[in-house]
Amino acid sequence: SCGPGYQQRMVYCTEVHSDQDHYSYDPPSPSISDCPDPPPINIEECNVRECPPSASWRVGAWSKCSVTCGVGIMERNVQCLTDDSHLSELCLSNQKPQFQTPCFNNVCDVSASCSDIQKTKEVQTDGEYMLKIEGKVIQIYCAGMHSDYPREYVTLSSGEADNYSEVYGYRLQNPYECPYNGNRRKDCACKNDYLAAGYTVFHRIRFDINTMQIIITDLHFAQTVHGRAVPFATAGDCYSAAKCPQGQFSINLSGTGLKISEASGWIAQGNYATVNVHRSQDGTKIYGRCGGYCGKCVPQTSTGLRMQVQ
Repeated sequence: SCGPGYQQRMVYCTEVHSDQDHYSYDPPSPSISDCPDPPPINIEECNVRECPPSASWRVGAWSKCSVTCGVGIMERNVQCLTDDSHLSELCLSNQKPQFQTPCFNNVCDVSASCSDIQKTKEVQTDGEYMLKIEGKVIQIYCAGMHSDYPREYVTLSSGEADNYSEVYGYRLQNPYECPYNGNRRKDCACKNDYLAAGYTVFHRIRFDINTMQIIITDLHFAQTVHGRAVPFATAGDCYSAAKCPQGQFSINLSGTGLKISEASGWIAQGNYATVNVHRSQDGTKIYGRCGGYCGKCVPQTSTGLRMQVQ
């Protein structure tokens, strides 16, 4: 369909002059010796169009590691080029070689707190830094680096959809029922008038670097979507006195290198309070459903909500 080639045709003798001046147009039957000589050519060269140039991915040399110590990135140039080294878009994207790869250069002298980073490295910029926690290097967000008291936060890489606290606002008219098998329905016989109701989502959570205890009341990197602010890992309602909790909280520490300590637990507060807490096997995810008339659940005050490295 492109480039140099050959085209063929069938050549045969169909018209023969006889002694009686009779012409025959039947398919070839006469002897070849009766046909005109030489016969027409039956094959010739052709070139319908020039073929587009072929192309392939070409890679350059890897760059130096982006950091002098710890984990960094190496990069290289990746281009789709034709045989004559012109840029092209003919290469398949799913076959493109990687242009970045992780690299490791020596073990860094890792600080143990944001305050250490501020003092030893003279850093005054808030941001993500690597800290050594319980013998493991963990990425921590340092805030207040321009102040005398920098603070440590964990950035919740799983997102706000998996890190929230809620106090449910609806209240049953008959608080001794648990309709719809405990499922929520806004068409229930109830009123949405609980003044303590609220829904808060969290982007980062603060913790004490010495005790590893989460400071659940710190809302610096939280957003209250509606109602009143609700502390981290807290849920409640004033829905029912019949063990029918509707308030919810969710914790997801996946991707942080940390998990909730097995020693951490939740206690009920208020009237007719019920606490249902489910923990993932690896301790990175906690889901709670709590409530009463009126009641809530909070982390145990004796131990607090503690984290540990995975």
